[in-house]
Amino acid sequence: MTSGPGPWLTVVGSTMIDQIAYAERMPERGETVIGDRFAQGFGGKGANQAVMARLMGAEVAMVNAVGEDSYGAETIANFERFGIDTTYVRREPGSSGVAPIWVEPDGSNRIIVIPGANDGLLPAHAADAVSAMDRVDVVIGQFEIGQAVTTAAFTAARARGAVTVLNPAPAAAVSADLAAATDWLIPNEHEFAIIAAAAGLSDDVEDPGALAAFAAGLGVRLLVTLGERGAAIVGEDGAVRYVETPTVDAVDTTGAGDAFVGAFAFGLASGRSEESAARLGCAIAAESVLRPGTQKSFPDTARCRQITAGVEG
Repeated sequence: MTSGPGPWLTVVGSTMIDQIAYAERMPERGETVIGDRFAQGFGGKGANQAVMARLMGAEVAMVNAVGEDSYGAETIANFERFGIDTTYVRREPGSSGVAPIWVEPDGSNRIIVIPGANDGLLPAHAADAVSAMDRVDVVIGQFEIGQAVTTAAFTAARARGAVTVLNPAPAAAVSADLAAATDWLIPNEHEFAIIAAAAGLSDDVEDPGALAAFAAGLGVRLLVTLGERGAAIVGEDGAVRYVETPTVDAVDTTGAGDAFVGAFAFGLASGRSEESAARLGCAIAAESVLRPGTQKSFPDTARCRQITAGVEG
């Protein structure tokens, strides 16, 4: 990674080409509807979080695999335009990942993820990449690549004293090995409910006791994003604190969760308290829903600096 002032973040995760259809309503089974418009852009939870952290001002390295198709070349070029280190982005035979997305008028969305070359990233690749980097402050992972890959990366990160942040999306039960290597788990409320139920715990996101029991059961720090209601943080003492988000008129919520994770990780790596980092994540996520698209909706560096300056450290 190119030397810089930092903070230094590494993202081990997915890249996708987002294929976004906007329509007045979603089709029923067997039905065809006429959409309003179509957009295509760069996405994937890992890629989105890397871009957001870079826009915030972090030095960012991406660890991933893309296809040998044109989408793969375009994805690498997109990272390089943002100044993201692509040393550890592999090219694999076959197609790159894609994500068809349907967006409704209220900004809500439905997404199908087709991993493609993302599945070519192996545990050894991720661990070797994290171990070889000059400096690592925070490592971020998600569930659009295999849990074994993220576990290997997080284990290597922990060995270097880095903080690990897991965004468990799409939702699935968290393996014991991955939970043991995770410092922060950041699901949204729907993902929390699915993971809690799989673990045999209460899935009531409105119950502070359920949140605290979940964090204790998995042995992680927990931060649940609640959309327009902000976020809930479980403190080290088990107490739950809530962080509000700015009130905005959402246009498209695609990528808002990734904006939050990238900004929160940047805040932690910058030395902010967990609550301040969460407030920063909420402010950046709220800004991102004002525009359509994923990475295209993220605030630029100048706007990120304005928002950061306005959130108490």
